[in-house]
Amino acid sequence: MKVIDILNGSQRPFASFELVPPLKGSDASRLYQSLDPLMEFHPPFVNITCHRDEVEFVPNGDGSYTRMTLAKRPGTVAIAAALMRRYPELEIVPHVICGGSSASRVESELLDLHFLGINNIVALRGDALPGQKHFQPESDGFAHSSELVEMISNLNRGQYLDPTVKQGHSTDFCIGVAAYPEKHFEAANMETDIQHLKQKVDAGAHYIVTQMFFDNCKFFRFVDLCRKAGIGVPIIPGLKPISTKKQIDMLPRSFHIDIPQELVSLMDKTRTAEDAYRLGIDWAIRQSRELLEHGVPAIHYYTMAKPDNVCQIVRAVF
Repeated sequence: MKVIDILNGSQRPFASFELVPPLKGSDASRLYQSLDPLMEFHPPFVNITCHRDEVEFVPNGDGSYTRMTLAKRPGTVAIAAALMRRYPELEIVPHVICGGSSASRVESELLDLHFLGINNIVALRGDALPGQKHFQPESDGFAHSSELVEMISNLNRGQYLDPTVKQGHSTDFCIGVAAYPEKHFEAANMETDIQHLKQKVDAGAHYIVTQMFFDNCKFFRFVDLCRKAGIGVPIIPGLKPISTKKQIDMLPRSFHIDIPQELVSLMDKTRTAEDAYRLGIDWAIRQSRELLEHGVPAIHYYTMAKPDNVCQIVRAVF
């Protein structure tokens, strides 16, 4: 079932989750350990993150370095297949990214997912490699996620990149995209960022999932701005509970988000790791309840492969 149909057909809000695939060297059991506890809540779908290959420079004996490209996690298609086999009642929503891939490679991945029976995709640009100041697409790749959305929409119409395929079989992907309630850090301003988001919706995106945030007022303002800009698709808020005191400083640097002063002050008063962990849960419960009171269609929780605190939050809220 498509995510947009789930959203439009649900009689009440629900929780969905995002999982990070285990590192190379693990097996599928690590993935299942992340999701099994969450199945208590009967999520209609889960998202699976996609991670581009990483570049490392390995020292040689003569003092020189060899540039190596390494895949640190299993591929999206394999992860989706493993989850579909274990959880046949669950819709699996893989992330597909522009970073590190040519357009034809992305198309091949999409067709593999289509052959697997996947009907839902989250289309993302992806991040720059460590050490890069700005995102750099492959020479024959996509620079913007709106281009990826457009290609998926074309596949849904049977239009392939290969010019020898005159009228291919039409895929049937539901397309989700990301948004930033506090503005993407590369955008000049919020208005520009929302226009970029509208380009993705105009290209064929069916719904939006936001980056994490910790101040609901910023989400409500963001939704208002989207509606005024003519963006009418469902917008799902994304939440991540803080689990350690260090994340108060780390999350703004890594994800370019703000932490409300109230949360900073409360975290400063915690004395133990357990206190900080509990505060993160309580704050997310408070956020979730307020979001539901304002009529959001669902809440998407970023689990980071550690479901315990998310389970406590969803159990208290839904």
